[in-house]
Amino acid sequence: MEGHCMIKLYHGSNVNIDSIDLSKGHKGKDFGKGFYLSENIEQATAMAKLVTARIGDGVPTLNVFMFDDTVLGENTLKVKTFTSYSEEWAQFVLLNRQNKTDEQVHEYDIVYGLIADDRLGYQIHNLMKGLRTMDEFVQALQYIHPTFQYFFGTERAIAYLKKV
Repeated sequence: MEGHCMIKLYHGSNVNIDSIDLSKGHKGKDFGKGFYLSENIEQATAMAKLVTARIGDGVPTLNVFMFDDTVLGENTLKVKTFTSYSEEWAQFVLLNRQNKTDEQVHEYDIVYGLIADDRLGYQIHNLMKGLRTMDEFVQALQYIHPTFQYFFGTERAIAYLKKV
């Protein structure tokens, strides 16, 4: 497939996922309610263990999907990419984390960007409480090693994922 780059993405869960159901996504996540995947197998495996422990049911399961990431550079879908921590990224994550509705607060089918993990969650909490300015928050981010995630938020987007 010339011009295509098939990549393997992982989703850690407590169950095997044959069919993605966007309604099962959780509100208040980094990029909104949707389906999240990672190229990092260790991160996805850790998430599978965490989810299973949190829910108290099922077994840690690594779901594997293939994705043709050339779609990220096309105009087929609305895609947002964050390749580094920035004020724009922080504002986007805050907006999504504060959204407790089923409606998206953005128009993107796919978002690729940095994960706001527990260390970042602490920084975000301080920012939201007014204990840090945005400049201080962005400055603190430079010391955190980034991990990336893929957010698929629409049926159009998940159509590009193929279960392995």
